[in-house]
Amino acid sequence: QVQLVESGGGLVQAGGSLRVSCAASGRTFSRAAMGWFPQAPGKDRDFVAAITFRGTTYYADSVKGRFTISRDNAKNTVYLQMNSLKPEDTAVYYCAADLGTYPGGSAYYAKPEVYDYWGQGTQVTVSS
Repeated sequence: QVQLVESGGGLVQAGGSLRVSCAASGRTFSRAAMGWFPQAPGKDRDFVAAITFRGTTYYADSVKGRFTISRDNAKNTVYLQMNSLKPEDTAVYYCAADLGTYPGGSAYYAKPEVYDYWGQGTQVTVSS
């Protein structure tokens, strides 16, 4: 069992920065691929970034150059640094853990259905 708890959301002006965190319980974190999925009201859960247990990162085109995903296995935590934020980035940001061993690529980790555990989400609001 893995529990994920997001934090760090808030209100920021367009062009600003925010870092959200996801703390994981359980010994399997270091072997898990982690992803971030924002969900805006009335829309499907989207993909923005993922990081494998080896540290390989994947990004949606819409956030490349603006968002950075990282992990600290000693702290069982994954981070999403968001810079140059836009109003369209407003969403509840969910982190997710994939405990599978399939060596997927960017298309694989962009699919919500491959993830086994989800956090409760943290609200990010970007004002114009």
